[in-house]
Amino acid sequence: MSNRIKITLILCFVYAATYAQTFNIKDFGANGNGLVLNTEAIQKTIDEAYAKGGGKVIVPEGVFLTGTIRLKSNVELYLAKGAVLLGSVNLSDYERNARWYAVILAQNEQHIAITGEGTIDGQGKELAKNILKLVKNGAIKDSLKVNRPIETLRPQLIEFVGCAGVKLQRVNLKNASCWVETYDHCTDMVIDSIRVESTAYWNNDGMDIVDCKNVKITNCNINAADDGICLKSSDPQSACENIDVSNCTIRSSASGVKFGTASLGGFKNIRVNHIYVFNTYRTALSLEIVDGGIMENVTITDVVAKNTGGAIFIRLGHRRKDVPPGTIRHILIKDVTVEVPKGKPDEGYDIAGPPAEDIYPHNLLPAEVVGLPGHPVQDVILENINITYAGGADKKYAYVSLDSLGTVPEREGAYPEYSMFGELPSWGFYARHAEGLQLKNITLKYVENDFRPAVVMDDVNVLTVDGLNIPTANGLPVIVLRNVLKESFKNVKTRFGDKKTIMKK
Repeated sequence: MSNRIKITLILCFVYAATYAQTFNIKDFGANGNGLVLNTEAIQKTIDEAYAKGGGKVIVPEGVFLTGTIRLKSNVELYLAKGAVLLGSVNLSDYERNARWYAVILAQNEQHIAITGEGTIDGQGKELAKNILKLVKNGAIKDSLKVNRPIETLRPQLIEFVGCAGVKLQRVNLKNASCWVETYDHCTDMVIDSIRVESTAYWNNDGMDIVDCKNVKITNCNINAADDGICLKSSDPQSACENIDVSNCTIRSSASGVKFGTASLGGFKNIRVNHIYVFNTYRTALSLEIVDGGIMENVTITDVVAKNTGGAIFIRLGHRRKDVPPGTIRHILIKDVTVEVPKGKPDEGYDIAGPPAEDIYPHNLLPAEVVGLPGHPVQDVILENINITYAGGADKKYAYVSLDSLGTVPEREGAYPEYSMFGELPSWGFYARHAEGLQLKNITLKYVENDFRPAVVMDDVNVLTVDGLNIPTANGLPVIVLRNVLKESFKNVKTRFGDKKTIMKK
């Protein structure tokens, strides 16, 4: 029996014993009419369960209005079917940890859980509007100074910091005024079968895992106005480590699965498997180190993405000038199928990404692996990848000639996203500043003609291609190599035959 299975069994026994006692919030004065503020009654119930060594706090059927409650060790908050924990729309009803306000807070607690078939509803749109009124009236200060309050003024639904033995199962999370749920420096976590509906306001990440260790995320369904499942690292002395994500469905007006943008410590030993992404504005998969951290030993398999702005974006940047550039190495992305449309993938959603021309003019963008001069992305394997692009590029819209590949901007300190370089010189795949890059059994094709080459490799050392099928191509060259050393090509298939497809600049 593996150590991981043993740990899971031990945690199951601990949970079963801990939550044997039950405490109903109605017995402590809670009123489920949706009008009475129940913060004090719910907190009394949690405190009583904690004082008696732990137990299950039951939120029965009804709508229970509340401000911030604090979950404590050995307490399970159970939301029965038909139960709604309704967040107040008044900021004065909320408390915060060091940084964030939230409906449910926990800090340095152990063996805590939120389960059941009920709902936590943050009333995010109304809450954010009320906070904006406070900013405009001068009642609170807001350093962002735009027509929406800064993120840390807008309550989340859940904020757990430094907790161990965390479980979320089956609950519905909806309408946060900012990020939905953040788990920061937590260990031994299980998040299973939760549903997130978070399109109420800006910055609505579906799930943020920050510098956590030993986390299993399974069977979740996320609809988010910002990144879907987002791993972050805000501590240079820590990292997201030993994270498993599997069997999840994601819709996002940003990226589906994202590592970053915060990447001070990094991401180690991450496994993502069997993910479905749809109607997603940016990329299905986005892996970023821009703050000096280390990303290594990442395996992503079995991903299907339909109607998404881009397929894969891997970026090593240098946003923080007080530390050296970080490292990306040992990445395997395998068994991925993506369809990239011509139109805006999240058209019609309430909080959607801006039109492409409002950011940087560009035609459809290829999958990207981009490092920095002297700091390449290392040892990336892309295997069994099938990407279909709508095509239809137009030189009148944007154009980078093959004689000016060096003019593609580096933008080393810029916020990382797949459109950050503007127009790119290829339609299918673009790599720059990479080392030990392997492409195995890759198929790239478009529906309408694209004037650009399918593949451009620029400053790549040790390139191995074994199985590259490009059935659609407007003309020669199909593949362009610039400053590529030690390349090996096998089993390359295009409509022009093997020998004439590659140009070296």
